[in-house]
Amino acid sequence: MVTALDGFLDAGSAAGLAIAHLLESSPGRVVASFEVDEFYDYRARRPPMSFVQDHYSDYEAPRLVVRLMRDDRRAPYLLLTGPEPDVRWEAFAEAVRAVVEHFAVRLTVSMGSVPMAVPHTRPVQVTNHATAKRLLVSENVWQGEIRIPSSAQSLLELRLGEWGHDATGFVAHIPHYVAQFGYPEASAAMLRQVGAVTGLQWDTAELDAAAAQRQAEIAGQVEDSDEVRAVVAGLEQQYDAFHRDDSGYGGGPNMLEAEDGSLPDSADLPTGEELGAQFEQFLAGLDQSDDE
Repeated sequence: MVTALDGFLDAGSAAGLAIAHLLESSPGRVVASFEVDEFYDYRARRPPMSFVQDHYSDYEAPRLVVRLMRDDRRAPYLLLTGPEPDVRWEAFAEAVRAVVEHFAVRLTVSMGSVPMAVPHTRPVQVTNHATAKRLLVSENVWQGEIRIPSSAQSLLELRLGEWGHDATGFVAHIPHYVAQFGYPEASAAMLRQVGAVTGLQWDTAELDAAAAQRQAEIAGQVEDSDEVRAVVAGLEQQYDAFHRDDSGYGGGPNMLEAEDGSLPDSADLPTGEELGAQFEQFLAGLDQSDDE
């Protein structure tokens, strides 16, 4: 079962774009539906509706459902989508557990994305997590422990592991200066990772084309600003230094060394305040509709 919930873990709309891509070929068939009123805070996230001249219409009710889908080879899988529950996360996890056990789901795979200090000019980095090491298909570039805000999706994975059900997932790292805009390159990267762990196959050509267009738009914005180019160059230096070691994979003892063996000068790298100030105009330039 593939899961992606709208809300907290969706920088660059990466998971949302991936789900939209899957549903574009076929809406699938709803096989389970959650009582959304039990989990949704309508005042915090007011659903859209239309007002036409003198009456209300077209209320877009939130839906939290599981669909039976098929990949490009007609292989079946389940897709859990909808808004992240605002309340009763434990009850939500129990409800998903019932779905997992009813359909004898062998593996639950989640998708998400977070803003990170990474440049758009480098390949999308994806963090792999799972309830057991045997489920991991890639090694993460950094090791350690960090306290993070939780989400219904992350709690679900934790609880499924405690209940003896296999669960894994992927979190794409989105350049934080474009995190409020669609970043289809990350969507395609996550779908490929999900395919690697599940054997499912999807054609990502449309996402790849959209990613190329987005990269061209960002490149054009960067080219117009010396300050932005300097910040991107600093992020590239940081990214390359972090990923460099003798094996070609980050995380080794020399992962922070520059090509000459020295450590990168932190004074040459942008601070958070500098990033915010220098990208304010950059972001404004990208704040356009899809048609524009």
